[in-house]
Amino acid sequence: MAIERPLDALNQAKDGAVLVELKNNNTIRGKLIAFDIHLNVVLDDAEELAGGEVKRKLGRTLIRGDTVILIMPTE
Repeated sequence: MAIERPLDALNQAKDGAVLVELKNNNTIRGKLIAFDIHLNVVLDDAEELAGGEVKRKLGRTLIRGDTVILIMPTE
């Protein structure tokens, strides 16, 4: 699938592992299961990372889009 619009990249990453960097300098890792046009994202098996290590397990998590800086596939 070709990427022609920004949300096409998220569609390709759906059901895969992603890193989400937030404005407050937190990083969350999890499986991207849903998103919308505001970049609100739902991750399954989410974990908060600190220094590359798991700080705490969050499980299924909704992240508000206005806090997102970066969403990057990890696999």
